[in-house]
Amino acid sequence: MKVVGDTVIQPFQKATCHCGAVELEFSLPNGIEKPRRCDCSICRRKGAIVGSVALDGIKILKGAEHLKLYQFNTNTAKHYFCSNCGIYTHHQRRSSPNEYGFNIGCLEGVNPFDIGDVVTNDGVNHPADR
Repeated sequence: MKVVGDTVIQPFQKATCHCGAVELEFSLPNGIEKPRRCDCSICRRKGAIVGSVALDGIKILKGAEHLKLYQFNTNTAKHYFCSNCGIYTHHQRRSSPNEYGFNIGCLEGVNPFDIGDVVTNDGVNHPADR
């Protein structure tokens, strides 16, 4: 997905938390790939639409000291959020640990509600929990 609403997704797209303390850059040469929701216990609560990027496709431009880590259950996934405003920015995925999932709503100029229909992954019945 190379355009969301009126925003053209750049090959290197800036993203921020709500307060601006955390600033990231995602390598998105193909635009937003795999936009989705998840119905696992944490994703249901945070409600974000996420995309994916390779582990080397993220750069923390500023505010690394404001990023806090949250882990639960198997402690495989690593969920990061801003310690000032609480916004979830990204997470290292449990199902694909070679990728980060990122909060599409943090991308500069992007309104995730402009995406339309979004697939919901079955996180309640995650294969790693069987």
